[in-house]
Amino acid sequence: MAPPAVRDPVEVAIPFFVALVVLEAVISGWRRARGRDAGRGYEPRDTAASLAMGLGSVAIGLVGKGVELALFRAAFEFRLFELGTGALVFAAAMLADDFCYYWFHRVHHEVRLLWAAHVNHHSSRHFNLSTALRQPWTTFARPLFHLPLPLLGFDPLLAMTVHSLNLIYQFWIHTELVGRLGPLEWVLNTPSHHRVHHARNARYLDRNHGGILIIWDRLFGTFEPERERVDYGLTKNLESTNPLRIAFHEWASLGRDLRGARSLREALGFALRAPGWRPDGTGHTAAELRREALGRSPA
Repeated sequence: MAPPAVRDPVEVAIPFFVALVVLEAVISGWRRARGRDAGRGYEPRDTAASLAMGLGSVAIGLVGKGVELALFRAAFEFRLFELGTGALVFAAAMLADDFCYYWFHRVHHEVRLLWAAHVNHHSSRHFNLSTALRQPWTTFARPLFHLPLPLLGFDPLLAMTVHSLNLIYQFWIHTELVGRLGPLEWVLNTPSHHRVHHARNARYLDRNHGGILIIWDRLFGTFEPERERVDYGLTKNLESTNPLRIAFHEWASLGRDLRGARSLREALGFALRAPGWRPDGTGHTAAELRREALGRSPA
């Protein structure tokens, strides 16, 4: 008799995600009706687009998870250590996964080829729990950033499980209804830190990439506290709630730039340099916009 299939924790959590989205929308509307600050709240078309992106991501993930598990199992054959099981191994796997996630997330903001896959998560001008469900459809490189886990000796199923738990944690930090959380702000990624991450304010660009922990941003120089009120979205906002447009607009833009490249060097620049880079210097990357906002000259 075959053993029962192991369910992805994210799939188990989906009904709770939906229930919490509804609850937050009700609370947000209640606060607004009483003249209290509820942030940008919910907008029906925007929310529908986020939910459609989430459903598409789940459907695509049914195939992607199988490929990822096969890759992790192959890598596990070359593991460096026999780590076994237990609470300490689980905790170490969570920590290792969060470290890998930081670099996965940061690089997806700093390399345009990868930003094309990630940008749709930032395309909403609202910030609420439904925004957490606006997930990418083309994040092909993610398993590569997490390969160190099976290579170190973490069981492939454990490696995939802790990553799912990391994503579940990140759901609740997509809200404007939770303020700062005191001393926890020093260690954990919180709604305040993640509001900064979703901002189009120049000083906030490409900051706070952590998953569960914010310590990686503090260690590697990408941390920014929430100071001024956040303006959500992209530096050039996408005026569409069509899921296909949301999912593929930056791929289309990258394709146009690649077709217009005058040399291999230019083509590689468009694909591998930061979003906003132009060969003639007329573009503005997030780092350049941030330096300008902070009154510094480009290096």
